[in-house]
Amino acid sequence: MSEPFVQPTAQAPGEPPRIPLLSSWVHHLTMEQTLAHIASASKAGVGGWVLTPNLDILRKLCNELEFAQLCEGTTLRTADGMPLVWASRLQRTPLPERVAGSDLINSLSARAEREGLSMFLLGGNPGVAEQAAKVLQQRHPVLRIAGTACPPFGFEKDPSYVPTLLPQLRAAEADIIFVALGAPKQEVLIKALRPHLPRAWFLGVGISFSFVTGDVERAPKLLQKLGLEWLHRMAQEPGRLGKRYLVHGIPFALRLLATSAARGVLGTRQGKS
Repeated sequence: MSEPFVQPTAQAPGEPPRIPLLSSWVHHLTMEQTLAHIASASKAGVGGWVLTPNLDILRKLCNELEFAQLCEGTTLRTADGMPLVWASRLQRTPLPERVAGSDLINSLSARAEREGLSMFLLGGNPGVAEQAAKVLQQRHPVLRIAGTACPPFGFEKDPSYVPTLLPQLRAAEADIIFVALGAPKQEVLIKALRPHLPRAWFLGVGISFSFVTGDVERAPKLLQKLGLEWLHRMAQEPGRLGKRYLVHGIPFALRLLATSAARGVLGTRQGKS
């Protein structure tokens, strides 16, 4: 029986296995393993950063050096996108499942309630973080929500914003901080905040606050499973998302799947030789 294709990558002690995807990678993690890792580290006073690459973020990691360097400090990377899962299977290094940021905000809220961990919601459109906090509090009555904040338009160009925000975050002492600003703004902000809040776990979750509140309807489960959530999103915002999905997303997905299939064939041949 041939061995699966494996590309060696540098890893820190205790880090989950890395699965290579083109010139980048994600961790081999289930949802439960991700939640357990965050909860265990948080209770030990150790913070971290979860990046959830979907197809668009993986494209940025592979094609944009500045973004790849920005994300070098991530602690966990989970596959937020069925094309990444399919690619891992084609190259015979199968990921166990999709672990999406939009699912993590709900699953991690439930885990935080059980473990006694607190959360802070940062980002979204004006008022959305507060509304999302109310919804999550209703779903998880014992959950401790330490606070919310909405960065002003253009905050990423204002060097005074992070020093202004830090006192609020320090006072909140949140164990988990969800940052919902979209890539790369949320990653830039997380990178700036992490050195000042080493015990906190940061998760960039894009539009997820609006999914929680119902302001934006998430795709039905069947479309999610079929990898067609992007089609549902594009139908909701064709002007904003059409170019991302049609011009950039589909060609990159084809490249990812073709390269992964070739890697899988190569691994099979190497295993037989």
